[in-house]
Amino acid sequence: MVPHTDLNAGAPSGIRWFLSGIDRLGRLDGWVGALCLLALTCLMLAEVIARAASNFLGIGPGVVPNAWEYSSYLMAAAFTFGAAMTLRGGGHIRVTLGLSNSGPVLKKLLETVSSAVACVATSYLTVAMVIFTWNSYSRGQVSISSGTIVWPPMALVTFGMALLALQFLARTIRAALDLPLEDPSMRASNPVE
Repeated sequence: MVPHTDLNAGAPSGIRWFLSGIDRLGRLDGWVGALCLLALTCLMLAEVIARAASNFLGIGPGVVPNAWEYSSYLMAAAFTFGAAMTLRGGGHIRVTLGLSNSGPVLKKLLETVSSAVACVATSYLTVAMVIFTWNSYSRGQVSISSGTIVWPPMALVTFGMALLALQFLARTIRAALDLPLEDPSMRASNPVE
């Protein structure tokens, strides 16, 4: 892992505080996403063990009740929670053909505009998810298969999307101020990770 340095040092103090706060939230976001993946792995492993115990040893029910439903909640949370840290670390797939053939002024403009458009799009999705989650909460909506209240997992996904929107806002500010857009300390230390 690359040692952490303050990549926001070139920003004015109020903006630096904001950008550093989003970076801290991004790191937390990544850890929560990793915990969701760990829980998902444990749940699927429990399902495999239960099935093997039932098929080969003749013991147990052969399934973990609602494992597939909870796995889908964890998968959605892991995707959205990992997105902000991945963006800051430079791990999202990008088409850089236009950027690599651009001068510094055009490159800055393209980065700023594309980040702003992405911020607007993810903000729209976040607002839509807030409304969707609120409607689920206010109606007391439950899962048909398990009777689980569905607004808590929806709220997790919504929060992850909100963090991604904030990270795009921070990226827009960084691009406009010519600050580093990516933080190597948030990357995996080796491409296999």
